[in-house]
Amino acid sequence: MKLEVTDVRNEQDGAFVASQLSTYNATFTVRDFRLLRVFARNVDGNIIGGLLADTYWQYLEIHKLWVSEVDRNKGHASRLMNAAEDEARLRGCKHAFLDTFSFQALGFYQKLGYSEFGRLEEFSGKHQRHYLHKRLDAKPQ
Repeated sequence: MKLEVTDVRNEQDGAFVASQLSTYNATFTVRDFRLLRVFARNVDGNIIGGLLADTYWQYLEIHKLWVSEVDRNKGHASRLMNAAEDEARLRGCKHAFLDTFSFQALGFYQKLGYSEFGRLEEFSGKHQRHYLHKRLDAKPQ
């Protein structure tokens, strides 16, 4: 056996590994992986915010949420999150999860009902990475 360590992206090799893992996982789960993208656009059609996520196995996994600096604090991020959660519910999701760094938006996600279930320390020597979860099938109080 020969090990190869690289920082060069090879789409063919990456696709091969991903397909092998998917084949293995399919013996235990249903295949319901779907991309979920939500964008906020200004009147000119330019993106001023976006959310990149996936849904699978009754979970919404939020990977990235961004709103342009000049458009922050106007409710756009909350609207992006709500739209993603609503679509995830339509897709049968009962849970959502994400992670955020201590210099990002922990308090924002907590205000939306997300609870921390894990944390890793010392990213770049001084930051924490917070892991959060929210039930999507809970009844409003």
